[in-house]
Amino acid sequence: MLTQTTSRVLEPSDLDAALAVLDREPVANAFVTSRVRVAGLDPWRLGGEMWGYYEEGMLTSLCYAGANLVPICATPRAVRAFADRARRAGRRCSSIVGPAGPTAELWRLLEPGWGPAREVRAHQPLMVTDRMPDDIAPDPYVRRIRKDEMDTIMPACVAMFTEEVGVSPLAGDGGLLYQARVAELVGAGRSFARLDERGRVVFKAEIGAATAQACQIQGVWVAPEYRGQGIAAPGMAAVLRYALADVAPIASLYVNDFNTPARKAYLRVGFQEVGAFMSVLF
Repeated sequence: MLTQTTSRVLEPSDLDAALAVLDREPVANAFVTSRVRVAGLDPWRLGGEMWGYYEEGMLTSLCYAGANLVPICATPRAVRAFADRARRAGRRCSSIVGPAGPTAELWRLLEPGWGPAREVRAHQPLMVTDRMPDDIAPDPYVRRIRKDEMDTIMPACVAMFTEEVGVSPLAGDGGLLYQARVAELVGAGRSFARLDERGRVVFKAEIGAATAQACQIQGVWVAPEYRGQGIAAPGMAAVLRYALADVAPIASLYVNDFNTPARKAYLRVGFQEVGAFMSVLF
């Protein structure tokens, strides 16, 4: 019998209850939901533990604890419980990321033991759309990347990640995990790019998370020599067309608040701000 308020590591048998929590906020939770629907709650397959917080015997909040620490539908009391569990376990994640309010509180509680962070991005607008723009034609040259084009797309993915996160994804394991993730998205038909006449990537983006309710576009990148030429908005419109037609009825993304060109491009394509994420990078 569970006490009135308690937290524990969820087991595979808790899958339906966990999905019920995740489905309360399908857009904000798309990343974790997509993983859980594929892997279930077995930590080895999921790539981390799923912590659950119970109130009055009901599962009300979750926290994914893997390469990222992600609070999900987390009430203030749940955040405190997750912080206690994370403090006892020690830091194993490379970032804390999630809805700005709970993530800020989680970091406030963990910073004395886990800090300092390499970088804190306190406000990352969460943007969504469910329709194509009226006034931006999709770039006809943006297409799915084929499995035999990994050598073409990989340098652009590494450049985007290094620019975005501040460290190379090739550090540590030589990039094996990162390359596997890129290959997974290419294999799933969720990696898109425009190539120039020499076969180099001009624009790229991926649909990184996908559920029946929502998908999340990530890894948007324009090659430096092509920036400022109006390539991003038509490229995003092309990816959006694939997303809405083939993947989910709602497309989302989150963006750094200081990335003004990207925010303008997303607004031009019709994305609207509906909330904010926060990321703490180690």
